[in-house]
Amino acid sequence: MFVDRRVWAAGALIVTVVLLACSSALGQTDRWYPSRWGADDQRGAANRLTPAKVLEAKNVITKGNVYQLGHVYEPGMPMYGTRHYSLRIPQAFKMPGKNEAVYHDEVISGELGQIGTQFDGLGHLGMGDLFYNGNRRSEFAQADGLTKLGIENVGVIVTRGVLIDVAKFKGVDQLPPRYEITPADLKGALQRESVQIKSGDMVIIHTGWGSLWMKDNTKYGDSEPGIGLAAGQMLVDAEVVVVGADTWGVEVMPNPDSSLSAPVHQLFLARNGIYLHENLITVDLARDNVYEFVYMFAPLRLKGATGSPGNPIAIR
Repeated sequence: MFVDRRVWAAGALIVTVVLLACSSALGQTDRWYPSRWGADDQRGAANRLTPAKVLEAKNVITKGNVYQLGHVYEPGMPMYGTRHYSLRIPQAFKMPGKNEAVYHDEVISGELGQIGTQFDGLGHLGMGDLFYNGNRRSEFAQADGLTKLGIENVGVIVTRGVLIDVAKFKGVDQLPPRYEITPADLKGALQRESVQIKSGDMVIIHTGWGSLWMKDNTKYGDSEPGIGLAAGQMLVDAEVVVVGADTWGVEVMPNPDSSLSAPVHQLFLARNGIYLHENLITVDLARDNVYEFVYMFAPLRLKGATGSPGNPIAIR
Protein backbone atom coordinates (compact mmCIF):
# COMPACT_ATOMS: atom_id res chain seq x y z
CA MET A 1 0.00 0.00 0.00
CA PHE A 2 1.33 3.42 -0.98
CA VAL A 3 1.77 5.88 1.90
CA ASP A 4 2.63 9.53 1.32
CA ARG A 5 6.00 10.20 2.94
CA ARG A 6 4.73 13.46 4.41
CA VAL A 7 1.82 11.63 6.07
CA TRP A 8 4.18 8.95 7.40
CA ALA A 9 6.58 11.56 8.75
CA ALA A 10 3.77 13.47 10.45
CA GLY A 11 2.51 10.26 12.05
CA ALA A 12 5.98 9.31 13.23
CA LEU A 13 6.41 12.77 14.76
CA ILE A 14 3.13 12.46 16.66
CA VAL A 15 4.12 9.04 18.05
CA THR A 16 7.52 10.41 19.09
CA VAL A 17 5.96 13.39 20.87
CA VAL A 18 3.48 11.15 22.70
CA LEU A 19 6.20 8.76 23.85
CA LEU A 20 8.44 11.60 25.00
CA ALA A 21 5.53 13.11 26.92
CA CYS A 22 4.87 9.79 28.64
CA SER A 23 8.56 9.37 29.47
CA SER A 24 8.70 12.87 30.90
CA ALA A 25 5.63 12.21 33.06
CA LEU A 26 7.32 9.10 34.38
CA GLY A 27 10.38 11.10 35.31
CA GLN A 28 12.58 9.30 32.80
CA THR A 29 13.46 10.66 29.37
CA ASP A 30 16.21 8.18 28.59
CA ARG A 31 15.75 5.32 26.14
CA TRP A 32 14.34 2.46 28.23
CA TYR A 33 15.00 -0.41 25.86
CA PRO A 34 16.64 -2.74 25.06
CA SER A 35 16.46 -4.28 28.52
CA ARG A 36 19.50 -4.64 30.77
CA TRP A 37 18.99 -8.39 30.30
CA GLY A 38 19.29 -8.22 26.53
CA ALA A 39 17.20 -7.26 23.53
CA ASP A 40 15.54 -10.69 23.36
CA ASP A 41 14.66 -10.95 27.05
CA GLN A 42 11.04 -11.75 27.97
CA ARG A 43 11.38 -12.32 31.75
CA GLY A 44 12.29 -8.86 32.98
CA ALA A 45 12.98 -8.53 36.70
CA ALA A 46 12.42 -12.28 37.17
CA ASN A 47 16.02 -12.61 35.99
CA ARG A 48 17.00 -11.45 39.50
CA LEU A 49 15.66 -14.70 40.96
CA THR A 50 18.90 -16.64 41.26
CA PRO A 51 19.53 -19.79 43.33
CA ALA A 52 21.41 -17.56 45.77
CA LYS A 53 18.30 -15.39 46.20
CA VAL A 54 16.18 -18.45 46.95
CA LEU A 55 18.67 -19.62 49.56
CA GLU A 56 18.69 -16.15 51.09
CA ALA A 57 14.89 -16.15 51.27
CA LYS A 58 14.66 -19.40 53.23
CA ASN A 59 16.45 -17.76 56.16
CA VAL A 60 13.34 -15.72 57.02
CA ILE A 61 11.30 -18.86 57.75
CA THR A 62 11.36 -19.08 61.54
CA LYS A 63 7.85 -20.21 62.54
CA GLY A 64 6.54 -22.33 59.68
CA ASN A 65 3.33 -20.30 59.35
CA VAL A 66 1.76 -20.31 55.88
CA TYR A 67 -0.48 -17.47 54.68
CA GLN A 68 -2.77 -17.67 51.66
CA LEU A 69 -2.66 -14.36 49.80
CA GLY A 70 -5.26 -15.13 47.13
CA HIS A 71 -8.99 -14.41 47.26
CA VAL A 72 -11.60 -17.01 46.39
CA TYR A 73 -12.70 -16.78 42.75
CA GLU A 74 -16.47 -16.46 42.87
CA PRO A 75 -19.41 -14.66 41.26
CA GLY A 76 -19.79 -11.10 42.44
CA MET A 77 -16.13 -10.46 43.20
CA PRO A 78 -14.88 -6.97 42.26
CA MET A 79 -13.70 -6.72 38.65
CA TYR A 80 -12.39 -3.85 36.57
CA GLY A 81 -14.42 -2.45 33.69
CA THR A 82 -16.35 -5.01 31.67
CA ARG A 83 -14.40 -8.06 32.85
CA HIS A 84 -16.52 -11.02 33.86
CA TYR A 85 -16.35 -14.40 35.54
CA SER A 86 -18.58 -17.45 35.49
CA LEU A 87 -18.17 -21.11 36.38
CA ARG A 88 -20.53 -23.84 35.23
CA ILE A 89 -20.62 -27.57 36.02
CA PRO A 90 -21.85 -29.61 33.05
CA GLN A 91 -23.93 -32.73 33.66
CA ALA A 92 -22.15 -35.56 35.42
CA PHE A 93 -20.25 -37.97 33.18
CA LYS A 94 -20.36 -41.72 33.76
CA MET A 95 -17.36 -43.94 33.19
CA PRO A 96 -17.68 -47.54 32.01
CA GLY A 97 -17.64 -50.27 34.65
CA LYS A 98 -19.95 -51.77 37.21
CA ASN A 99 -18.49 -49.58 39.99
CA GLU A 100 -20.45 -46.62 38.50
CA ALA A 101 -17.68 -44.01 38.59
CA VAL A 102 -19.09 -40.54 37.91
CA TYR A 103 -17.12 -37.32 37.48
CA HIS A 104 -17.66 -33.56 37.14
CA ASP A 105 -15.81 -30.98 35.05
CA GLU A 106 -16.11 -27.22 35.06
CA VAL A 107 -16.35 -24.62 32.31
CA ILE A 108 -14.85 -21.24 33.25
CA SER A 109 -15.42 -18.03 31.32
CA GLY A 110 -13.62 -14.78 32.02
CA GLU A 111 -10.48 -12.75 31.47
CA LEU A 112 -8.65 -15.40 33.45
CA GLY A 113 -5.36 -13.57 33.90
CA GLN A 114 -6.97 -10.28 34.90
CA ILE A 115 -9.67 -11.12 37.44
CA GLY A 116 -9.57 -11.86 41.16
CA THR A 117 -6.12 -12.11 42.67
CA GLN A 118 -4.20 -11.44 39.47
CA PHE A 119 -0.56 -11.40 38.42
CA ASP A 120 0.19 -8.91 35.65
CA GLY A 121 2.63 -10.13 33.03
CA LEU A 122 4.84 -7.96 30.85
CA GLY A 123 2.44 -8.23 27.93
CA HIS A 124 -0.41 -6.71 29.90
CA LEU A 125 0.19 -2.97 29.60
CA GLY A 126 2.47 -0.72 27.58
CA MET A 127 3.08 2.80 26.33
CA GLY A 128 1.30 3.37 23.07
CA ASP A 129 2.53 0.63 20.75
CA LEU A 130 5.57 -0.15 22.91
CA PHE A 131 5.73 -2.78 25.61
CA TYR A 132 8.58 -4.22 27.66
CA ASN A 133 11.93 -4.33 25.86
CA GLY A 134 10.60 -2.21 23.01
CA ASN A 135 8.30 -4.93 21.71
CA ARG A 136 5.59 -3.48 19.50
CA ARG A 137 2.02 -4.48 20.23
CA SER A 138 1.22 -4.38 16.53
CA GLU A 139 3.74 -7.16 16.02
CA PHE A 140 3.17 -9.54 18.96
CA ALA A 141 -0.46 -9.15 20.08
CA GLN A 142 -2.50 -11.73 18.20
CA ALA A 143 -6.11 -12.74 18.73
CA ASP A 144 -5.11 -16.26 19.77
CA GLY A 145 -2.40 -15.12 22.19
CA LEU A 146 0.69 -12.98 22.57
CA THR A 147 3.63 -14.23 20.52
CA LYS A 148 6.02 -12.45 22.92
CA LEU A 149 5.85 -11.54 26.61
CA GLY A 150 3.30 -14.27 27.38
CA ILE A 151 2.96 -15.26 31.02
CA GLU A 152 4.56 -18.63 30.31
CA ASN A 153 7.94 -16.88 30.19
CA VAL A 154 7.95 -15.81 33.85
CA GLY A 155 8.73 -19.11 35.56
CA VAL A 156 8.31 -19.94 39.26
CA ILE A 157 8.90 -17.13 41.73
CA VAL A 158 10.43 -17.95 45.11
CA THR A 159 11.99 -15.00 46.87
CA ARG A 160 12.09 -12.89 50.01
CA GLY A 161 8.92 -10.89 50.53
CA VAL A 162 8.55 -7.64 52.44
CA LEU A 163 5.26 -6.25 53.78
CA ILE A 164 5.12 -2.46 53.96
CA ASP A 165 2.23 -1.63 56.29
CA VAL A 166 1.52 1.95 55.27
CA ALA A 167 -1.86 1.96 57.03
CA LYS A 168 -0.29 1.15 60.39
CA PHE A 169 2.46 3.71 59.81
CA LYS A 170 -0.20 6.37 59.20
CA GLY A 171 -2.13 5.24 62.29
CA VAL A 172 -5.28 4.12 60.45
CA ASP A 173 -7.02 0.86 59.66
CA GLN A 174 -7.59 1.94 56.06
CA LEU A 175 -5.98 4.64 53.96
CA PRO A 176 -8.47 7.11 52.48
CA PRO A 177 -9.61 6.91 48.85
CA ARG A 178 -7.18 8.35 46.29
CA TYR A 179 -4.39 8.67 48.84
CA GLU A 180 -1.01 8.77 47.07
CA ILE A 181 1.62 6.80 48.96
CA THR A 182 4.91 8.70 48.88
CA PRO A 183 8.54 7.63 49.26
CA ALA A 184 8.42 9.15 52.77
CA ASP A 185 5.52 6.84 53.62
CA LEU A 186 7.40 3.77 52.38
CA LYS A 187 10.61 4.76 54.16
CA GLY A 188 8.76 5.60 57.37
CA ALA A 189 6.90 2.28 57.40
CA LEU A 190 10.07 0.32 56.67
CA GLN A 191 11.90 2.15 59.45
CA ARG A 192 9.08 1.37 61.89
CA GLU A 193 9.30 -2.29 60.91
CA SER A 194 13.13 -2.36 61.04
CA VAL A 195 13.17 -3.90 57.55
CA GLN A 196 15.16 -3.07 54.43
CA ILE A 197 14.35 -3.93 50.81
CA LYS A 198 16.99 -5.98 49.00
CA SER A 199 17.56 -6.57 45.30
CA GLY A 200 15.31 -9.34 44.03
CA ASP A 201 12.68 -8.92 46.74
CA MET A 202 8.91 -8.96 46.35
CA VAL A 203 7.11 -6.06 48.07
CA ILE A 204 3.51 -6.09 49.32
CA ILE A 205 1.83 -2.86 50.39
CA HIS A 206 -0.91 -3.02 53.02
CA THR A 207 -3.42 -0.18 52.74
CA GLY A 208 -6.43 -1.69 54.48
CA TRP A 209 -8.44 -1.28 51.28
CA GLY A 210 -8.85 -5.04 51.02
CA SER A 211 -11.36 -4.99 53.89
CA LEU A 212 -13.91 -3.76 51.33
CA TRP A 213 -13.61 -6.93 49.21
CA MET A 214 -17.07 -8.53 48.80
CA LYS A 215 -18.40 -6.12 51.43
CA ASP A 216 -18.53 -2.84 49.50
CA ASN A 217 -17.44 -3.66 45.96
CA THR A 218 -18.62 -0.33 44.63
CA LYS A 219 -16.36 1.66 46.93
CA TYR A 220 -13.55 -0.84 46.38
CA GLY A 221 -13.61 -0.32 42.63
CA ASP A 222 -14.41 3.38 42.39
CA SER A 223 -10.94 4.49 43.48
CA GLU A 224 -8.08 3.33 45.69
CA PRO A 225 -5.08 4.46 47.68
CA GLY A 226 -1.75 3.41 46.26
CA ILE A 227 1.77 4.33 45.33
CA GLY A 228 2.49 7.26 43.06
CA LEU A 229 5.27 7.60 40.52
CA ALA A 230 7.82 8.82 43.06
CA ALA A 231 7.22 5.84 45.36
CA GLY A 232 7.20 3.58 42.32
CA GLN A 233 10.60 4.89 41.26
CA MET A 234 11.92 4.20 44.76
CA LEU A 235 10.95 0.55 44.35
CA VAL A 236 12.46 0.44 40.86
CA ASP A 237 15.73 1.76 42.30
CA ALA A 238 15.56 -0.95 44.98
CA GLU A 239 15.52 -3.57 42.17
CA VAL A 240 12.40 -5.43 43.28
CA VAL A 241 10.86 -8.21 41.19
CA VAL A 242 7.16 -7.95 42.06
CA VAL A 243 5.03 -5.28 43.76
CA GLY A 244 1.64 -6.23 45.15
CA ALA A 245 -1.09 -4.72 47.29
CA ASP A 246 -4.55 -5.27 48.75
CA THR A 247 -5.99 -3.09 45.98
CA TRP A 248 -7.05 -3.68 42.39
CA GLY A 249 -4.29 -1.61 40.81
CA VAL A 250 -1.46 -1.22 43.37
CA GLU A 251 -1.02 2.42 42.32
CA VAL A 252 -3.22 5.36 43.35
CA MET A 253 -6.39 5.39 41.27
CA PRO A 254 -7.37 7.65 39.65
CA ASN A 255 -4.02 9.36 39.31
CA PRO A 256 -3.85 12.85 40.91
CA ASP A 257 -2.77 14.08 37.50
CA SER A 258 -5.99 13.67 35.52
CA SER A 259 -4.00 13.56 32.27
CA LEU A 260 -2.39 10.23 33.27
CA SER A 261 -3.79 6.70 33.42
CA ALA A 262 -1.88 3.88 35.13
CA PRO A 263 1.58 5.52 34.86
CA VAL A 264 3.03 3.28 37.59
CA HIS A 265 1.98 0.23 35.57
CA GLN A 266 3.98 1.67 32.68
CA LEU A 267 6.95 2.40 34.93
CA PHE A 268 6.98 -1.15 36.30
CA LEU A 269 5.84 -3.39 33.46
CA ALA A 270 6.95 -1.63 30.29
CA ARG A 271 10.02 0.27 31.37
CA ASN A 272 11.53 -1.98 34.04
CA GLY A 273 10.05 -5.46 33.67
CA ILE A 274 8.68 -5.45 37.24
CA TYR A 275 5.53 -7.48 37.80
CA LEU A 276 2.35 -6.48 39.64
CA HIS A 277 0.29 -8.72 41.94
CA GLU A 278 -3.13 -7.21 42.56
CA ASN A 279 -6.04 -7.94 44.91
CA LEU A 280 -3.90 -9.72 47.50
CA ILE A 281 -5.04 -10.65 51.00
CA THR A 282 -2.69 -8.71 53.26
CA VAL A 283 -4.70 -8.37 56.46
CA ASP A 284 -3.35 -11.59 58.01
CA LEU A 285 0.26 -10.59 57.48
CA ALA A 286 -0.46 -7.13 58.89
CA ARG A 287 -2.31 -8.53 61.90
CA ASP A 288 0.60 -10.81 62.80
CA ASN A 289 3.27 -8.17 62.10
CA VAL A 290 4.84 -10.41 59.45
CA TYR A 291 7.14 -8.02 57.62
CA GLU A 292 9.57 -10.58 56.14
CA PHE A 293 8.54 -13.87 54.59
CA VAL A 294 9.11 -16.20 51.67
CA TYR A 295 6.84 -15.34 48.75
CA MET A 296 5.98 -18.18 46.40
CA PHE A 297 3.95 -18.03 43.21
CA ALA A 298 3.90 -20.11 40.05
CA PRO A 299 1.93 -18.36 37.28
CA LEU A 300 -0.18 -20.74 35.22
CA ARG A 301 1.68 -21.53 32.02
CA LEU A 302 -1.03 -20.09 29.78
CA LYS A 303 0.83 -19.63 26.52
CA GLY A 304 0.37 -16.11 25.21
CA ALA A 305 -1.68 -14.87 28.20
CA THR A 306 -1.35 -11.39 29.68
CA GLY A 307 -1.45 -12.54 33.30
CA SER A 308 -2.31 -15.36 35.64
CA PRO A 309 -4.81 -16.22 38.36
CA GLY A 310 -3.67 -18.21 41.36
CA ASN A 311 -3.14 -18.39 45.09
CA PRO A 312 0.25 -16.96 46.09
CA ILE A 313 1.50 -17.88 49.53
CA ALA A 314 3.74 -16.37 52.17
CA ILE A 315 5.72 -18.51 54.61
CA ARG A 316 7.10 -17.12 57.85
